[in-house]
Amino acid sequence: MALTKKQTFLAFTLTLLTFVMGTSEFVIVGLLTEVAADLNVTVASAGTLVSGFAIAYAIGTPLLTSWVSRFPKYPLMLTLIVVFILGNVTSALTSSFGVLLAARIVTAAASGVLTALAMTVASDTMPAAKRSSVIALIFAGFTISNVLGVPLGTFIGQLGSWHLTFWTTALLGVIAFLISLFILPKTAASEKSSIWKQLVLFKNPKILVGFFIPTFSIAGTYTIYTYITPIIEDELGIASSSVGLVLLAYGLFSIGSNFLAGKIAGRNGIGDLRYAFIIQAIIIGSLYVSMNMTIAGLISIMLMAIMIYVMNATIQIYLMDKAAAYSSAARDFASSLTPVSVNIGITLGSALGGLVVAYGTLPNLAIVGGICALVASLLSFISYRIENE
Repeated sequence: MALTKKQTFLAFTLTLLTFVMGTSEFVIVGLLTEVAADLNVTVASAGTLVSGFAIAYAIGTPLLTSWVSRFPKYPLMLTLIVVFILGNVTSALTSSFGVLLAARIVTAAASGVLTALAMTVASDTMPAAKRSSVIALIFAGFTISNVLGVPLGTFIGQLGSWHLTFWTTALLGVIAFLISLFILPKTAASEKSSIWKQLVLFKNPKILVGFFIPTFSIAGTYTIYTYITPIIEDELGIASSSVGLVLLAYGLFSIGSNFLAGKIAGRNGIGDLRYAFIIQAIIIGSLYVSMNMTIAGLISIMLMAIMIYVMNATIQIYLMDKAAAYSSAARDFASSLTPVSVNIGITLGSALGGLVVAYGTLPNLAIVGGICALVASLLSFISYRIENE
């Protein structure tokens, strides 16, 4: 069944939202040096603008989503977009590191809830046969922001100033608001439910196991990706001037991962993920051997990009459906869990990678990353068995 024109516009609008939010979240990575110098803080301190955003996203998203899900979605989503815009405007205006960090935390909270609501709206409005592919497309907005939005925002910041980059993300937010004003469904339902009633979803083993599947899959990739620049330069022997091209290629390949995710979600879901993660583990593990060979190493890295998001759509739909079976009012909360799990996975992978680099060598990252992917596969086997008991 093909999407109607109205459904197509809605899918585009929700993807635009994730693209804008992803650009705002990740663009700071390319501007840390400029921000640190301008605000007279160390680069390490400026790094808390990244980690602070991730922590606020991971902690604030499920709690806020469970609280605001009682409100009608149309005005709620528009209000959150306004909060997002104001957060970026504040970031653009401030010359205080503390205010910038606070603005980033507010922006993270608004972005997390908006993402959760976008997933719920997509699930409610799209035909069952297209639901998985549309949700995968919405997730792709974050990936595309890394490929297009972040380099563009970094270029703007280096050409003018980092303040100008935040003015640009604020402008993107205004564009998203104006489109959302006319496209978002005005009759999206809301249901009143206590925060506690939604948090107890974690007592359900299906929800708990499903939540940690993306955590370990993403951790497997980010154990490597966190140190991708030294791997490219020191192990693959590629010149520093070409690192950007390699990362651009990586980003383009990772876009394909979202469409692969839609295919898996539309087939056998977690049943297929059991083996997809084994393939992921083999690809990541292959870097242990290929890391000292330029072409072979690049192939391993690009294949790793193709596998990075294969679980997104499946887990998103799985968690929402399981929550709906428990309580329809908990679906908004459940829809926030996949992005939260991914952010925890990024933190875990980066931490594991840091330990490996501190006490071992870069090729050892491949072993640890591969083990993480195997843990994701094991959790998928457990989830599949629980589901079919």
